Amino acid sequence: MIGDVVGDPGLEALERLLPSLINEYSANFVTVNGENAAAGFGLTASHLERIFAAGADVVSGGNHIWEKREFLPVLNAEKRVLRPMNYPDNSPGRGWVKLEKPSPWDGTPISWLTVNLQGREYIALIDCPFRKFDAFENEIESLDSGDECLTRSPVILVDFHAESTREKEALAYYLDGRVAVVAGTHTHVQTADERILPKGTAYITDLGMTGVIDGVIGMDPKICVDRARNQVLYRMEVAVSGSMVPDLRGKTAVQGIVVELNGESLKAVSIRRISYSGLLE
Repeated sequence: MIGDVVGDPGLEALERLLPSLINEYSANFVTVNGENAAAGFGLTASHLERIFAAGADVVSGGNHIWEKREFLPVLNAEKRVLRPMNYPDNSPGRGWVKLEKPSPWDGTPISWLTVNLQGREYIALIDCPFRKFDAFENEIESLDSGDECLTRSPVILVDFHAESTREKEALAYYLDGRVAVVAGTHTHVQTADERILPKGTAYITDLGMTGVIDGVIGMDPKICVDRARNQVLYRMEVAVSGSMVPDLRGKTAVQGIVVELNGESLKAVSIRRISYSGLLE
């Protein structure tokens, strides 16, 4: 699972580095949060295709997934790109997708169910993510993702796009044993608390981001400093140099986690935090 892709530098890093990471870890299923890929805010059809071409199976979103209105028809049509499930049901897009891929253990088909949820603390006051997942879980056996019904217990991956670390940890313990992974996104700062919870769910508070890591959350540091000092909400721009020194090239990274599952129980065996770096060419 890969953290928020921020602008063109993040896309370039993803395209250059993700294929080698997939090979290195023999990754069977890859999710990428793409809500900041288009100039730092939202997605476009071309940005989405680049993320899929880099190796993503599913692209998850968050509160910025709505930024580009021209993308809303794509959000409706492409089932592999998600918006948070706890927005109103009549919102564009969908909050979950089930895909089948050959099992890494014996080659038989395995169902991967990716769920996108959004927190409510210090962010939009939408439906409760805890109750929304409960209602969704009760319907899993009869859900249809557009091709066939879920006829077996799937591996469930949750991207929880939230500001509050408390809310993220609380949801993880609430879902422990019910899902394989709960991974936080949104803050763009990778946390060092990856672990396996008592009932077998892998967890990290934030995957981090994919973009310029010597900027401020992937954004131009001067603008971010000016916003903080002057208390004026200048529009943030994606970091290009990633430095206060204009001619210094920005260092980029692909950040996220690699989770290993038990082939029988489908519970997490290990979780490893990754931050794979490189310089923009």
